[in-house]
Amino acid sequence: MLQGIRGAITVTENNKEIIFLAVQELLKELVTKNNLDLKDIGAAIFSATPDLNAAFPAAAARKIGWELVPLFGTQELDVETGLDKCIRVLLLVNTEKQQNEIVHVYLGESNCLRPDLAQKIL
Repeated sequence: MLQGIRGAITVTENNKEIIFLAVQELLKELVTKNNLDLKDIGAAIFSATPDLNAAFPAAAARKIGWELVPLFGTQELDVETGLDKCIRVLLLVNTEKQQNEIVHVYLGESNCLRPDLAQKIL
């Protein structure tokens, strides 16, 4: 069965190393919380807010062994009330888990995006 797993993290500045570390932290947390095996991840779709252009989030994933996972990156809409310096990811995974068993991960200031889901994992 295919399920989507959402995650997001904020960074303090538009810096390649900081972006890479944040993306890697987020992905590791998603893998751990959902007991994922890389072979079960069908794809990862990343977005970053327009104020983050120092690095591709997908490149950070490749650095931690996600070489065979199809990765895609896009820019988040520049909405006036949007959260700044935020990287989001949607993992499409093959799993036997039901939607209510999936753990979505929101780190840093991103927990305001889905407080209902962020509170679930605290």
